[in-house]
Order: sequence, then C-alpha cells, then structure tokens
Amino acid sequence: MIRKLLCGAGALGASMAAATVAWAQEAAETAAAAVPAEAAEAAAAVPNPGNNAWMMTATVLVLMMILPGLALFYGGLTRSKNMLSTMTQIGATAALAMLIWVMWGYSTAFGPEGNSFFAWGNAFLSQVTHETTAATFSDEVISEYVFVSFQMTFAAITAALVLGGTVERIKFSAVMVFAAIWLTIVYFPIAHMVWASGGLIFEWGALDFAGGTVVHINAGVSALVAALILGKRRGYPTEPMPPHSLTLTMVGTGLLWVGWFGFNAGSELEADGVAGLAMINTFVATASAALVWMLTERLMGHKGSALGFCSGVIAGLVAITPAAGNSGPFGAIVLGAVASVVCYFAVAKLKPALGYDESLDAFGIHAVGGIIGAIGTGIVYSPALGGPGGDDFVMGAQVVTQIQAVLVAIVWAAVGTAIAVFIAKLVTGLRVSPEVEVEGLDLGEHGERAYN
Repeated sequence: MIRKLLCGAGALGASMAAATVAWAQEAAETAAAAVPAEAAEAAAAVPNPGNNAWMMTATVLVLMMILPGLALFYGGLTRSKNMLSTMTQIGATAALAMLIWVMWGYSTAFGPEGNSFFAWGNAFLSQVTHETTAATFSDEVISEYVFVSFQMTFAAITAALVLGGTVERIKFSAVMVFAAIWLTIVYFPIAHMVWASGGLIFEWGALDFAGGTVVHINAGVSALVAALILGKRRGYPTEPMPPHSLTLTMVGTGLLWVGWFGFNAGSELEADGVAGLAMINTFVATASAALVWMLTERLMGHKGSALGFCSGVIAGLVAITPAAGNSGPFGAIVLGAVASVVCYFAVAKLKPALGYDESLDAFGIHAVGGIIGAIGTGIVYSPALGGPGGDDFVMGAQVVTQIQAVLVAIVWAAVGTAIAVFIAKLVTGLRVSPEVEVEGLDLGEHGERAYN
C-alpha cells in the first residue's frame, strides 16, 4: 500500500515537473518572440538616415527658393527704386514666418494627437525633441525636427508670395503686421485642412501633393484681395512700369526651378520612387509650360520673350505642384501646357480688362495656375492617362472633390486676407506717403539704394 502511494506521489511529481518545464519553455518562447517584436518596434521609430538626409536637403532647397530665388525674381520685376524694399519685405516676412511657425504655427497646423487643430500643448515645440519622429507615407519615419523645418519653409514662402500683389506701395510695418495675422488665420488653417489627418479637405480625399491649394491658390487669391484693398500704384496703368532687371528675374527663375525639386519631390517625405516621379514631372511640366508660353506670345503677334519664358516656368511649376506625385509624365506635360496658356491670358488679357493692379501677377500665375493644377490633378491621376490611380479610381468624383477643395481655399483665403489687411490698416496704416512712393521705397522705407 505504501509502495503504491509512493509510486503515485512519484508519478504526480514527475507530471508536475513536466508541466513546469513545459510552461517554462512556453514562457521562454513567448519572451523570445516578444524581443524581436519590441526590437522591431524600436527600430521602426528610428529615422531612416537616407530619408532624413534627403528631407534636410529638400528643406534647404525650399529655403533657396525664398532667398535668393523669389527675392531676385520679384525684385527684378519691380522698378529699380523699389528693388531693395521688395527683397527686404520677402526676407523679413520669411524670417517672421519661421519664428511664428515654431511658436504656434506647427502646433496649430499639425497637432501631436491625431493631427488635432489648435494643439496649444505643443506651442514652442514643447513636445518635440531630437528623439521624436514624424511618420511618412510608409512605415518609415523621419526626425520630427526635420519635418517641422520642411513645413516651416512652406509657410515662409507662401507668406512671401502674397507680397507679389502689394509691392511698391505698402509700408514695411504693415507687411509685418499683415504677415503675422495672415499666417495665423489663413495659412495654418488651410494647411491643416489639406495635409493633416483629420483635416476637412484631407478627409474629403482631395489630392494635393505639394501645395496647389495650400500655397499657390492661397497666396494668389490673397495677393489679389490685398491689392484691391490697397489700391493701385501711383500712375498705374498710364505710366510705364517695366521690370528694371530681367537678368535678375531670370536668375531668380532658375533658382526657383532648382529649389522646386525640394518643394515637390520633398513632399513625398522619402527618397523613393514617388519622389522620383515628382522629380521628372517637375522637369517636364515646367519645360512644357515655358515653351508654350513663348509660343502663345508668337501666336498672339508678339515676340517670344525672356519674361514670357520666366512666366511660363513659374506657371508650369505651380500647376504641377499638386500633381507632382499624382500624375504620369505625359499628364504633367499636358497639364503644364494648359496652365501656361490659361495663365498667359489671365495676365495679358484679364488683368488689363478688369483694371486691377496686382503688381507682379501672383494672382494671374499662382492662383490661376494653382486652380488649373488642382482641378487637373483629378484628371491626370487616372491610370488611363498614366497616373498612379488604382482600378477603383473614378475621375468624375475626384474632379468634384478637387473643385470643392479649390472653392474652400479661395473663400477662406479671400475672407481671411481681408481681415488681416484691415487689422494692419488699423495698426500701422497700409500705404506709404505719395512722396515716398514717388521717391521709391528703398530710400523712403529703408534709407538705402539698390544701385549707386
């Protein structure tokens, strides 16, 4: 009997030991499986060095678009007495935009929790460190500081583009007040609506690869509204006001085209095949638009001009911006050509017919070209035209969505700009005195001359 009990106890002990060993093995296997998962998760949070390096390069390219690119492009188009004033307004506006972006712009447009709007807890980048990351369009991430800097240059150049409608007659102090208000109530909300997950236009499914609505329609419409409120330059349109240096405008055009590769290809946030698609589209759409503008001049009985070439380059760049990664190369060529023709007539025919003085054609090229590009993106996205759309792509539905996005951008920009201009008028006044306008804003506003 005792022997049976001892045997039974031994069997029970052996069974328990076996169960313990099995549990230990299972626990070890679970732990072993968990380690790679945790390691993979940790590795996924580390920025890809190649993508990070590309995005840092793209950010600097966009900065080059502002200074010196846009400054020389706009400066060359003005009269010599306003050259430094124009360049200074662009540079100072960009610098102000950078500071505001860090203080409250980024936290307004791209909140940390589901990209919420007005995430004031992240003001002054309080929740951003050298270890935090920003997601790209795949499983990769980049440093959040790099993403903040890249988006910061977009805010800076958009605010500077608006000045194309107001140069040669607006006070420098008014520019600074206007820029601060405009960025806050116009640019940041539209950037959130279009690019942040949870944004109104983003949720609609509108396509805007690099800023057709956020940058170009926004800036162009704002330039027109600001110009209409500000009033015409003294002597316009009876006095000739030709560009004082098309040489500098051509140099600025070249810098803008080169920098635009950071603008467009950089908007993929990765150095991948889509970035390559955006790159070739930025080449061919721009080339198409430049030559078509000059051809249109010839067909209208004029000589193909350097100014026409520069204007065509910008029109093509603007039009391809929303479609850069959303079109095949052939679609990009057609889109650039169409935008060039429409922008030509907006500048050469519509502007004189309506009589508004929007100094450097920010509306005629950026707003009009941006509208063509934004709506056209809904067409060239089609796989039947070489675009990257899937088998379930419905062109009509997408075009309707694109039109809705364009209308929201136009209305928001127009109303917000009017508010910002009137606030600047109350704070500083808008126009320089008649004496300063005749003398030139270089001397009157800054005490300097561009040329001795």
